[in-house]
Amino acid sequence: MDKGHIIKKIAVGSIAEELELESGDRVMAVNNQAIEDVFDYHYLINDEYIELTVLKKDGEEWILEIEKDAEEDLGIEFESSLMDDYHSCSNKCIFCFIDQLPDGMRETMYFKDDDSRLSFLQGNYITLTNMKDRELDRIIKYKLSPINISVHTTDPELRCMMLHNRFAGKIMEQITKLYAAGTIMNGQIVLCKGVNDGEALKRTIGDLMGFLPFMESLSVVPVGISRHREGLYPLEPFTKADAIEVLNIIHDFQEKCMEEYDTHFVHASDEWYILAGLPLPEADNYDGYVQLENGVGMLRLQEEEFAEAMAAAVDGGIERKALSIEKRCTIATGKLAGPFLRKLIRDFNALYPGVHAEVVEITNNFFGPRITVSGLLTGQDIMEQLKGRDLGSQLLLPVNVLRSGEDVLLDDVHISEIEKTLQVPVRIVQSNGKDLYEALLS
Repeated sequence: MDKGHIIKKIAVGSIAEELELESGDRVMAVNNQAIEDVFDYHYLINDEYIELTVLKKDGEEWILEIEKDAEEDLGIEFESSLMDDYHSCSNKCIFCFIDQLPDGMRETMYFKDDDSRLSFLQGNYITLTNMKDRELDRIIKYKLSPINISVHTTDPELRCMMLHNRFAGKIMEQITKLYAAGTIMNGQIVLCKGVNDGEALKRTIGDLMGFLPFMESLSVVPVGISRHREGLYPLEPFTKADAIEVLNIIHDFQEKCMEEYDTHFVHASDEWYILAGLPLPEADNYDGYVQLENGVGMLRLQEEEFAEAMAAAVDGGIERKALSIEKRCTIATGKLAGPFLRKLIRDFNALYPGVHAEVVEITNNFFGPRITVSGLLTGQDIMEQLKGRDLGSQLLLPVNVLRSGEDVLLDDVHISEIEKTLQVPVRIVQSNGKDLYEALLS
């Protein structure tokens, strides 16, 4: 017997609240059809008239006839966001960062998801290797998009090798099927030196260009190499010369795409420009920052927002009191963003000379010094490297050091533990430039 899906929460003012549904009730069916997962649920409730079968906490069964606007949500949050178990990854990718984690971390850190539903709901990237034809057909049937795809290479043999999965070579066939159905897609390439770069990279970008406009964007990010790679495929870090070569390839394709499709299409993550020692592209080059979650344009956007916040303050007439603020604080970040943040502080000090913010680049001893992004910093590295320093009245940390939706870092160190150890209040700064501006003045 179908046990249904347990309601966790009801939105205030929603249809579900009006119908007197409550947490603990179970949704059994929509229009007399059992619900497999979140895809089924959202597809079935889109009609203007539906029948909802609910098993109340006291065991009473309700059949509710509901008239509503098309695609209007009922306001139900379920205990499981997918209304099903997560689909794990069966690949053994040569670049997988989870395989590079040390022992002893929280068990959930070692779970590899490759779930198309998370791609639609949360923007996760999936390889499509764990997906049966039926699941691909469901994406098309339910018109779920965008779907974010970890492509890495379009060479079938090379992709099978990189993902260590004999089914990985079907990627062009799968993308072609999604393209024919008009499914919006975004692509990702994790670039590995001597593996899928050079001519292989040119082939991949060229192949995926053929799926424009439904393949809306493509990002190229360098592989992250931690110090915990014992027994794994031997990967090498990219050099400055390598980064310049990668950018030359990407820029050539951007010119072609702009001429033919009026979009840059393929984008390099910020790390490439910093490694190459080249300036970041202007904001217009990022096509609306469609690949922001892959670190594409994140620094440029933050700079834009920071400048806008300062300009708005000037236009609004800054109070004399604000201009005379005296404050000392510390900003902890990864080595990648350190020089960039120092530039923002110099601009800020031209307006607020009394605010002294020291930017401290934290070396990633936990994963290894090759990891330079702030999102992989740990609490223990932050505490060890800041202990004994005069941090001023506040320590600013970027929000991406935290686990999603939690107040703990990757190594399970809580923000309160950092505050206690360093004897300073911690303020978490959101990724937008305006929040950084406000944090400096708070």
